[in-house]
Amino acid sequence: MKLPKTKPRTQGVAPFAYDADPESKLFVRNDKVYKVLKEVVEGIVDGKYKSIREGRLFIESKGYKVSVQTLSNHVKQEREDRGESPRYRYSKKEKAKMAARRSVKDKQRRIEVLDKKLKSAKATLNQQTKVQSKLDEALDASTTEGKILTEDELDLLAPSTKEIVDEKIIFKPNDGPQTDFLAAPETDVLYGGAAGGGKSYAMLVDPLRFAHRAAHRALILRRSMPELRELIDKSRELYPKAFPGCKFREVEKIWTFPSGAKLEFGFLERDADVYRYQGQAYSWIGFDEITHLSTEFSWNYLASRLRTTDPEITPYMRCTANPGGAGATWVKKRYVNPSEPNESFTGHDGLTRRFIPARLEDNPYLSTDGRYEQMLKALPAVQRKQLLEGNWDVTEGAAFTEFDVMEHVITPFEIPVGWERVKGIDYGYASESACVWGTVDPSDGTLIIYRELYRKGLTGVDLAQMITNMELTDPYSVPGVLDTAAWNRTGTTGPTVGETLQRAGHKLRRADKNRIQGKIQIHEYLRVQPSGRPKIQIFNSCPNLIRELQSLPLDKSNPEDVNTNAPDHAYDALRYLIMSRPKVNDIFSQFRNLRMEQAYTPVDSEFGY
Repeated sequence: MKLPKTKPRTQGVAPFAYDADPESKLFVRNDKVYKVLKEVVEGIVDGKYKSIREGRLFIESKGYKVSVQTLSNHVKQEREDRGESPRYRYSKKEKAKMAARRSVKDKQRRIEVLDKKLKSAKATLNQQTKVQSKLDEALDASTTEGKILTEDELDLLAPSTKEIVDEKIIFKPNDGPQTDFLAAPETDVLYGGAAGGGKSYAMLVDPLRFAHRAAHRALILRRSMPELRELIDKSRELYPKAFPGCKFREVEKIWTFPSGAKLEFGFLERDADVYRYQGQAYSWIGFDEITHLSTEFSWNYLASRLRTTDPEITPYMRCTANPGGAGATWVKKRYVNPSEPNESFTGHDGLTRRFIPARLEDNPYLSTDGRYEQMLKALPAVQRKQLLEGNWDVTEGAAFTEFDVMEHVITPFEIPVGWERVKGIDYGYASESACVWGTVDPSDGTLIIYRELYRKGLTGVDLAQMITNMELTDPYSVPGVLDTAAWNRTGTTGPTVGETLQRAGHKLRRADKNRIQGKIQIHEYLRVQPSGRPKIQIFNSCPNLIRELQSLPLDKSNPEDVNTNAPDHAYDALRYLIMSRPKVNDIFSQFRNLRMEQAYTPVDSEFGY
């Protein structure tokens, strides 16, 4: 391939491989670009490159841009220079054959498109026929599919027919949380919050999603049998209309649908009642007002009953609740705390979960006239926050109603080295060991709880090591008080937990365990002072202590004390700490105490005297 070194400058844009010479009216060849162009053009003609496009890509990889047409022209010229005939020249007969083949392919493509449209139209017609057959059947006609229509099926109807159908609909979910609950794909879902959100009706409707499958087995539970009456009465109104021909057996409290699917009503008055369902298999399990369960044992056990042999059925667990009740703490921990509302998350057991908050305004049948809202506003403060606002941070019968997250919980900050520090420890092995660290603000004597430890299954050695590790950021080993039970020798002469902690270097003494006085002192510390600041504030990095102060209930037999059956380990540790009378020590007192400790050698290593 040869290109002249110069070309007349007859146009404004220089040809490829040429540069405009500003001093003359010529285009001057760029030898560097020409070398690349020559290599590619000759390579195409020689077969080194399979196509002009491949050669163009090589030129662009060198940083130069050339059009396909320009490169094609150079290749054509090179072939002419070599005396080769141009490629891709076909006879009229061959061109006619190629045109015929293209015509056939075009017709085949059009047929495929029309075939897809025909299949889509047939599917739509089948759906419309199916929907119309549901509408044409008598209301009491038995059918395995039931008279349940989706929004997509309703959209298939003609506008005039749709208006007639809308008048006959016996249930349609309200927009918002109720629709989200019925459409949720997660395995375990809580629909909870304010009263009047339509939770119980949604609980009745949700198990019908697979009532047309013979293998479907559903179970709806309440705390006691009398509480089931309202749900059963509503089911008598709804189910025969949704699935004509379904039968209810009064004694067993079981609905049998035309498909063979079954729905059972049951109750769990005690944890032991859950064993009535041992050996059973359910594809859908629901509990209405699950906060009536004091522990999550029954709900966890029922999860082991969730299975099905039908691959078309997806097993689900569904529950509803209002804030408050005996099980509010574990329900909040299981569903509310792990994630933001309406966001899916995976629990420690691997089940996907979701919390869908309910609000009164989501139910237009109760919120429109405002009467039900006025009734809820007339309730006492705690119940009003629970049932009207759907607030999970308040507890009915809570021991410390004055505890306010806005007042008593603060953002962590760096504690000055000179502030006095103290800790309180409540030991447990089968139950949680709790340790809380506090410091006293010398400006006004406010107790700041800045750290917590909350874990079960710890031996004395384990607890000592964990406390040591957590105190590495403190300027010195923090003194404190320990539950007196940790010093008891329960039929053994070996070292106690208290001795183990002391031998690890922790300065501890026996705690004052007066429960009544300790609770009164916590009330005193929670009270807001004239300065506008409470006497105790807690870092938000202490979630277990905050949770217990929010939810710890009173003892019904002794209202002067808290319910010891509820989780109270962090509360006990705080009570021990406060009863140790933490006070402000100036730097001189701290230095004097340090010198006394260095100079004094106790006779008894256990009690320090």
